[in-house]
Amino acid sequence: MTDRSPLPLVFDEPRGRKKPPRHLADLTPAERKERAAELGVPGFRANQLSAHYFARLVDDPEQMTDLPAGQRADLVRALLPELMTPLRTLEADKGATVKTLWKLFDGAMVESVLMRYPGRVTMCVSSQAGCGMACPFCATGQGGLQRNMSAGEIVEQVVAGARALARGDVAGGEGRVSNVVFMGMGEPLANYKAVMGAVRRLTDPTPDGLGMSARGITVSTVGLVPRINQLTEEGIPVTLALSLHAPDDELRDELVPINTRYSVHESVEAAWHYAERTKRRVSIEYAMMRDINDQAWRADLLADVLTSYGDWGWVHVNLIPLNPTPGSKWTASDPEDEREFVRRLEAKGVPTTVRDTRGQDIDGACGQLAASPDGG
Repeated sequence: MTDRSPLPLVFDEPRGRKKPPRHLADLTPAERKERAAELGVPGFRANQLSAHYFARLVDDPEQMTDLPAGQRADLVRALLPELMTPLRTLEADKGATVKTLWKLFDGAMVESVLMRYPGRVTMCVSSQAGCGMACPFCATGQGGLQRNMSAGEIVEQVVAGARALARGDVAGGEGRVSNVVFMGMGEPLANYKAVMGAVRRLTDPTPDGLGMSARGITVSTVGLVPRINQLTEEGIPVTLALSLHAPDDELRDELVPINTRYSVHESVEAAWHYAERTKRRVSIEYAMMRDINDQAWRADLLADVLTSYGDWGWVHVNLIPLNPTPGSKWTASDPEDEREFVRRLEAKGVPTTVRDTRGQDIDGACGQLAASPDGG
């Protein structure tokens, strides 16, 4: 596969950065026991710490009474180091949407969003501090990439949400995280190893992990085709979400610069292979932008592109009313144009949903996460 353009795109974080402290959530169960042996304690101590972290959701060492009092602090410091500090929490939707700004160990900042719906709770997590994909309508993409996050830092966002729910700190009372979407800051597949490590920690049976269903996890990408192909071979049936935003290369080159390297056809074909192998329906994410990508003919073209791979229900289109970002020339589509877009897709047999926008007033909606300590 050859590049269609020499456009430089950032896939790797800047060199020379210190790595985050190694955390229990970065390690497999076997690696945790090896780490315990390095610390001079029996392997079952790692199991006990795993149970406290993933099952009991404990963050106070004093509550870990099955650990020897004289070793407790050292064990916690070694296997459960503090990875991130909450700087600010904002609420919307009567407390059902909670956005948290986190400061990482090196000063980098990221955001996560907890969204409570009837019958489920979804955590939207970040996988990178910033993003190197440079999509012009996305606040995160405009800030550039600072660094990749570790698996532990990704998992900690979910565990923090799970703790808040277990303690009844979120509107609606006690609950649990049922869904995780890798749709926060960053391009998840550009941080492939850590993201897959996090997915495994989320899905490992309790107490080795959080015991979530892979079907409740969505991994989003702007179309890193080699990584989609790699994900296809993983054998973990997460939902793949392809952020397409345009059905033609001419426009998508502008909206999603990675398209200059992997075309619409290549990205959609990789997604189709993923659906074919996993039998999991792929979500096509499409941010609706007024007079940019919301024309009726583009709806017809999008339907033709998707159905050209078969009509066996392999795909679902998720239309996203564009969320405003400061200084952006991009605006949301008119409701009438949005309805016509939906009608055109459905007329060609493509299941389509308009996403329920959550947290827009706290800059917590899709494309708005910028991790600014001064902003909303």
